[in-house]
Amino acid sequence: MPFRIHKEGYLILLIAALLLIGLYWLITHYWPILKWPLAVVCLVMYGLVVQFFRNPVRTIPFLDNHLVYAPCDGVVCVIEEVFEPEYFKDKRLQISIFMSPLNVHVNRNPVSGTVAYAQYHPGKYLVAWHPKSSTENERTTIVYKTESGTEILMRQIAGAVARRIVHYVKAGDAVQQGEDMGFIKFGSRVDLFLPLDAEINVVMDQVMKGNLDVVAHIK
Repeated sequence: MPFRIHKEGYLILLIAALLLIGLYWLITHYWPILKWPLAVVCLVMYGLVVQFFRNPVRTIPFLDNHLVYAPCDGVVCVIEEVFEPEYFKDKRLQISIFMSPLNVHVNRNPVSGTVAYAQYHPGKYLVAWHPKSSTENERTTIVYKTESGTEILMRQIAGAVARRIVHYVKAGDAVQQGEDMGFIKFGSRVDLFLPLDAEINVVMDQVMKGNLDVVAHIK
């Protein structure tokens, strides 16, 4: 699988490299005996930052708007019927995927269509699996409307470590299933709110790969 660095990581990787080089020079200048152990530590630390911002090329196996693909990597942590208060204001099926700091943190469009709604909300930084994180944490709500008229709500949620959510779509945009739509930095969660008649294709604690695993079938 081709390896790429997401654009959100360019500046952070540059800053991290400069800080680690400066730290290495400063410490080894006074304690040269630490040269090799410190070099290993710095390389490992930089490698962890690099892996966080990786953006693997993922081609959707079969483009189909009746299939809702996983918008991110992670583990399924919620499958339940809930009341969605922000946009639909009625009951929906919620599927949530928790992303640890070791997961790929690119977010992708689960379906093709038009962005009917896009709204950023500042908020708290509860742990991403907390029940109230979906409505109280920093978050962005995106609603996709497919050609058939079905609407899917996707919510990017910041976690206790994540402090910045990025999204690249706005209301009125035409989007393609599988293309990058945003990024969440350092541990977070993505919620999907689907019609009640959606056929769920996942189970609790299932490991998901964005653009490769199907979350649900819709009409």
